[in-house]
Amino acid sequence: MLQNRPPPSPSRAERIARQGFTALEHFLHVEAAGGIVLLVAAFVALVWANSPYAHAYHALWETPLTFGVGEWTFARPLHFWINDGLMTVFFLVVGMEIRREMHEGSLSDARQAMLPLAAAMGGVAAPALIYLAINHGTGAARGWAIPTATDVAFAVGVLALLGKSIPGNVRVFLLTLAVVDDLIAVLIIACFYSSGLHVAGFGISAIGVVMVLALQRLGVGAAPVYVLPGAVIWAGLFVSGAHPTLAGVVLGFMTPVVPMRRREHVLVAFSRAANSLSEQGGATGDLDRLAKPLRALRFAQRELLAPVVRVQWTLHPWVAYAIMPIFAFANAGVSVAGIDFGHGETPWVLGGVALALVVGKPLGVFATSWLSVKSGLCRLPTGVTWPGIGLIALLAGIGFTMSVFIAMLAFDDPNLLAAAKLGVLIGSVVAGLLGFGWGVIHMRREIGNSSDD
Repeated sequence: MLQNRPPPSPSRAERIARQGFTALEHFLHVEAAGGIVLLVAAFVALVWANSPYAHAYHALWETPLTFGVGEWTFARPLHFWINDGLMTVFFLVVGMEIRREMHEGSLSDARQAMLPLAAAMGGVAAPALIYLAINHGTGAARGWAIPTATDVAFAVGVLALLGKSIPGNVRVFLLTLAVVDDLIAVLIIACFYSSGLHVAGFGISAIGVVMVLALQRLGVGAAPVYVLPGAVIWAGLFVSGAHPTLAGVVLGFMTPVVPMRRREHVLVAFSRAANSLSEQGGATGDLDRLAKPLRALRFAQRELLAPVVRVQWTLHPWVAYAIMPIFAFANAGVSVAGIDFGHGETPWVLGGVALALVVGKPLGVFATSWLSVKSGLCRLPTGVTWPGIGLIALLAGIGFTMSVFIAMLAFDDPNLLAAAKLGVLIGSVVAGLLGFGWGVIHMRREIGNSSDD
């Protein structure tokens, strides 16, 4: 018979550890945290690349990393494995986010999605046109898509810094716009930055897709099992000439948005396992008797959620606090002294990207929204005013992760690539500062006036 004894008081070390983990958990749940980590990684890379130790920074990413079995080996520099390997996971999360929004989110209702959809399209067209107007008729025109993307981590991070006084529907509008923006960016990469396509590679990817469908048909819900068919899809796209990170988007769109088993059956299994554990009482000596209901509980807990939700929840912290900062650290290290501004196209690339982000992106988002509402095709969401649309438009000009990614696909010339990256950094910082300033001055003033009424 077990006696009810009060739990022992935690030691000083345990209290300190708990406080530390609580602070860390709070930090990870603050939406601004992902953007902060990303910004710090980019800043460190920029400082390192412009320091006397710049050679060590560039040599680090050229370190070869080899995978192979027997005589078969695949060797690529570390930079490749980050940009073409790790970023596949980033695109997987992007694909799942789009899939979820289309199933049950803001993109599932055509009337609700119409205005953010129109705003996103305007926010892609305007900066592309501004960039092309500046770089028309030159080889630099290939970078037209660089300023078209919005970095949702940075944008939502700045929005979070403005506090809870910003209406919730403003955040929803920005997230919806960013999701559509990501979808357009994926289509742009697939259509305009994949060259020399080979049909055999798509055949290999098709085998991976069939493997995924077969596993889903068999009811396999364990995410690690899908790593192998995902790798087959990735390898096929690599062979085809398309960018292999698109394998993540394919897997994201194929991830089920409803539980693979009927929820009632899972709840019955959960209840049965819980009752079995309860009947064991405090008899913890027979581990074999406890193992079976514990496994059943873990299985039921996993199957209660749709795979798309479960996998996204699992991967999101890794993407936000590891993959994206590593990508920023590996690619934001632009040596300003190494850029030849006397090169004919270099200043125009830098200026075109920065101007398109700071002016083109907000202009396209706001003007398209205004025209859509005034024409009667759309209406402003409840709680969203024109100053709120202005805030969203300014924050949409923060285009870091996807913009840098597209820049690397657009330019082989190191000088133009460095100029494009620097333009992205300058444009994104200016857009973020303008958005934050607008939010502090105009949005909070408007909220104060409405509360006085």
